[in-house]
Amino acid sequence: MKIGLILNTNDAETCWNCFRFGNEAISKSHSVTVFLLGKGVEVENVKDEKFPLIEGSIRKFIKNKGIIQACGTCLSIRNMKESKISPVSSMGHLLDLVESSDKILTFG
Repeated sequence: MKIGLILNTNDAETCWNCFRFGNEAISKSHSVTVFLLGKGVEVENVKDEKFPLIEGSIRKFIKNKGIIQACGTCLSIRNMKESKISPVSSMGHLLDLVESSDKILTFG
């Protein structure tokens, strides 16, 4: 199954759960793409003592062939640039993800 996850927050627990779910889905042989939207583009900078494993969850997701895309406009608004974990994407890419996915979940 092709699963699309939309992460639209920088809340540490929600970011952690998004990537935990993505990793679980990949472990069950699903194809997973996370689209970072709004405050979700800040996920690499999220630090929280209660959820210190966010960075590790993201690394595991990428290592296991998970795909991450980041909204270019959302990055630009925050004076951020393309990161190591995700290419700059657009609403067109998000639409493609929605159209091609069997299931879409939103976090945030």
